[in-house]
Amino acid sequence: MGSRIRTALSRAKYAAVGAAVGAAVGGLWSRNAASTGGGLGALAGASLAELRSDAGGVFADEDDGEEEVTDEAETDAAA
Repeated sequence: MGSRIRTALSRAKYAAVGAAVGAAVGGLWSRNAASTGGGLGALAGASLAELRSDAGGVFADEDDGEEEVTDEAETDAAA
């Protein structure tokens, strides 16, 4: 249960930061662009958080806990 709450808070943080950045950039042009930029930034932030939290996402660790069997280990096991 605690893991689900932490995941939800992490996604919310990314969405909030994305919305703030998007609104700031859009605000350089107009109010309407700030609103649109905030929405798009929130969507981008939430998408990034989803990719980051997913086990097979962009930022997943290459080492997934399984050890690779090398030729050297196979030779030792056969002997």
